[in-house]
Amino acid sequence: MWIRAIAPFLLIQLTASVCPAQEPAAPDLDAQIRQAVLAAPESMRADATVLGYGREARESDPLSVLRQGKNSLICLADDPEVDGFHVACYHRSLDDFMALGRRMRAEGKGRAEVMDARYAALEAGTLTMPERAALYSITADGDAGDLEGARRLVVVYVPGATLEDLGLPGRPAGNLPWLMLPGTPWAHIMIGLEE
Repeated sequence: MWIRAIAPFLLIQLTASVCPAQEPAAPDLDAQIRQAVLAAPESMRADATVLGYGREARESDPLSVLRQGKNSLICLADDPEVDGFHVACYHRSLDDFMALGRRMRAEGKGRAEVMDARYAALEAGTLTMPERAALYSITADGDAGDLEGARRLVVVYVPGATLEDLGLPGRPAGNLPWLMLPGTPWAHIMIGLEE
């Protein structure tokens, strides 16, 4: 009688020890590197640092170093938890700015909270913005194997720049450059490129 009473418990324990919970497999490191550098200018791809998933995270950053580079570019692998495909590369002088945003988004913070934290860090002197720096990205609805219709974007950070300073519009107009967040520490020129 007691065997019938504990049999379900024993079955659960045996199953749990024989079939441990499966962690999702980390994306292939080589594939992450190949895909991440697609956003970079071709001449800069081989020597770019690549951050991604599947290794120990960097201090104060949810991403890991997948490859240490030799030039000034840092490329980000596609996030396997997010639908679609998005990779980006930016000048290393933007790394603290970008890592702060990633860390806060990983904590569930929204855009306004990220902006407030960046302002606070700038005022406290724990974050600085470069005078100028570039960012490159590719976004597609599918995966890395289907980049048809992908959107390429080049961003040039020009902190504090205004519409009047640069003679640029403040809204997108086709593929023409425009200035986003004018007058802020992270004002940047947006340049959309067609594939």
